[in-house]
Amino acid sequence: MGRAVLVLLWLAIGVLPTVFAVPDFELATGRTGTPGTLRVLSCESLGKGRYDCKGTFTPDPGRGSTVMVDASPDSEAGDVLRAQLTPAGDRAVPAGTKGVLAATTLPAVGLGGLGFLPYVLMYWAGARRGRRLAVAGGVLVTAAGGVLMVVGLVAAYS
Repeated sequence: MGRAVLVLLWLAIGVLPTVFAVPDFELATGRTGTPGTLRVLSCESLGKGRYDCKGTFTPDPGRGSTVMVDASPDSEAGDVLRAQLTPAGDRAVPAGTKGVLAATTLPAVGLGGLGFLPYVLMYWAGARRGRRLAVAGGVLVTAAGGVLMVVGLVAAYS
């Protein structure tokens, strides 16, 4: 019973980041929100490496008027970039490739965490055959998750 609970928790920790990233992917790909241009006006340090950034969002022609919004905390004052305004109209996030790569960061962490689950299941089941393959697959999946996470972070902060 305890092992089943551990596996379910492990799966939840690996899959939930992808579920939570769906709204970010929808914004970055343009499925939701309003497309336009974000101009970051100011970024105020909140301490401990955290920032509160504000800017103006100018929708594409015919889509509304310019509004004040919260910008991504990884922005810098003076940045001008393509963005999507959230449906709530209070925040603008990077759109296009940069936004998609940045949204990939959280699911990549979950993917990396799931890499060795098959090996653990095989070990608990007492299976001897295929465990080396499960370890090799675990290394590859965990490495892929790490690479995607770094790519997403670089995209978000560049």
